[in-house]
Amino acid sequence: MTYFLLAFAVFLLLHLVPAWPALRQGLIDRLGRSTYFAVYSLLSLLALGFVFHAALQLDFIPLWEPAAWQAWMTFMLAPLGIFLVLAGLFSENALSISIYQGNERPGAIVTITRHPVLWGFLLWAAGHIVPNGDLRSLVLFGGFALFSVGGFFMLEKRARRRLGDGWQAASKGTSVWPFAAIIRGETRLRADPVMIIAAFATVAIAVWLLLGGHEVLFGADPLLQAAAFD
Repeated sequence: MTYFLLAFAVFLLLHLVPAWPALRQGLIDRLGRSTYFAVYSLLSLLALGFVFHAALQLDFIPLWEPAAWQAWMTFMLAPLGIFLVLAGLFSENALSISIYQGNERPGAIVTITRHPVLWGFLLWAAGHIVPNGDLRSLVLFGGFALFSVGGFFMLEKRARRRLGDGWQAASKGTSVWPFAAIIRGETRLRADPVMIIAAFATVAIAVWLLLGGHEVLFGADPLLQAAAFD
């Protein structure tokens, strides 16, 4: 557990960098935007791998009986989470996590929610808790889910402070809760090239994972798991 907590602490500390505007901008000024995002993306993947490796060292302690329907939670929520992460990262969005945070028109994904990356990460994590049903998975994916929930409060506070009087105009037509702004009639659902590309990329990633990629990366075949308890 100490090894896992160390790995998760490294993951959390690394992801505090984007939430610290002075540090983030200092690194961008020193390295250049492209180099910063390339290095940060690589370190994020390494930190994520570190967390998973540490989690696999924990003892397997079952908490509930597995069932075929539980795997479908992953089949539904994980692809949706991947789509939101991809669309969010590559869309213009000054209010949340995004590679592009300028003053251009926000990407279409913000009509759904202004925090698509956090929601995507949360849905992906939640979709992996139910079918695994053991303590280490609960600690691992539950930790990711709590990280995402905490991010909502942190990013909202940071954006309000940074934008000041411009907050109302910048946040108009979007919402924290998915589809809330659309339901309130403040905006309408739209799509743009980034969302379309993210959708196709999500399908490609999901197919690859189901056809063996997930087993290669994590040693578990979700299709076999679903069939085993059918």
